[in-house]
Amino acid sequence: MGKWQSVERFFLYGHLVSMVFGLAGLLLVMPHPEFLQFVPFGSKLYSWSMAGGGVIYILLGTIAVSLYAIRMLGMRGWLGFLIPAVGISLVSELSGTSTGFPFGHYSYLSGLGYKIGGLVPFTIPLSWYYLGLSAYLLARAGLGADTEAQGWRFLRMLGAIALGSVLLTSWDFVLDPAMSQTALPFWYWHQPGAFFGMPYQNFAGWFGTGVVFMAVANFIWGKTIPATRQTDLNFPLVIYLSNIVFATVMSLASGFWVPVLLGMLTGTIPAILFWKAGQAPVLRLTVPAVEMTAEAQKAALSTSVRVGTK
Repeated sequence: MGKWQSVERFFLYGHLVSMVFGLAGLLLVMPHPEFLQFVPFGSKLYSWSMAGGGVIYILLGTIAVSLYAIRMLGMRGWLGFLIPAVGISLVSELSGTSTGFPFGHYSYLSGLGYKIGGLVPFTIPLSWYYLGLSAYLLARAGLGADTEAQGWRFLRMLGAIALGSVLLTSWDFVLDPAMSQTALPFWYWHQPGAFFGMPYQNFAGWFGTGVVFMAVANFIWGKTIPATRQTDLNFPLVIYLSNIVFATVMSLASGFWVPVLLGMLTGTIPAILFWKAGQAPVLRLTVPAVEMTAEAQKAALSTSVRVGTK
């Protein structure tokens, strides 16, 4: 493993650990503050976690995914996704918090960092970016959109954009009820909707926003992005599933079972299937090569033995 990958993994592990600490603070310490007396500097750590924990875990995830994207996609590929993802999602969020379109009428509370225009925390577009890229890479590889089969390539790209947006929206199925309906909400709906406090319009807004920035990124990428190799998909899968697990634990702790089941059907299971399908072509190419190499080695060894006995 090179130094670049070591740094990448450092931020990935930091992202995962910060989510665990966040869950512990929200689900264990907040309802049972007596636990703090058993932890050195417990009160200060808890106060810091509540004030900036959400910002830290999003920033660590953003850095980890960015390092991965630069390594795998190159600088152009990374910026080709980062800029439309952050820019378009920010426009959607600003529009949503000021006009109600495309998500419905809602407002952000504290805990997620400085608010752009006094409306949208700066961390929100970053979360769209790093989850969106992970979801899109899984869908793209799972559908074989990187292959050179021109007759189906365009349809595969359209499918990757659509299904990548479904994976992204699925995250919100699970996350939104917990983050807006609990004792310590991070945003609230002005008019609670029919789906566990969320309006159905919210999901259309999530899907549409994802489709737009993934389509723009795909156009920018063109045919210059290298195909994903077998081990390359492990990273986006870990990012995606860990964030789904975070949202799942939060929702289950609040008694929201239906959103979790919906998230499993439209997010968790498809993501794993895409991951497995994305590895299959590499395995078909690699195994025969290994077998031929082994046979060649046996033949060479046999030849050398015969020569040596003469």
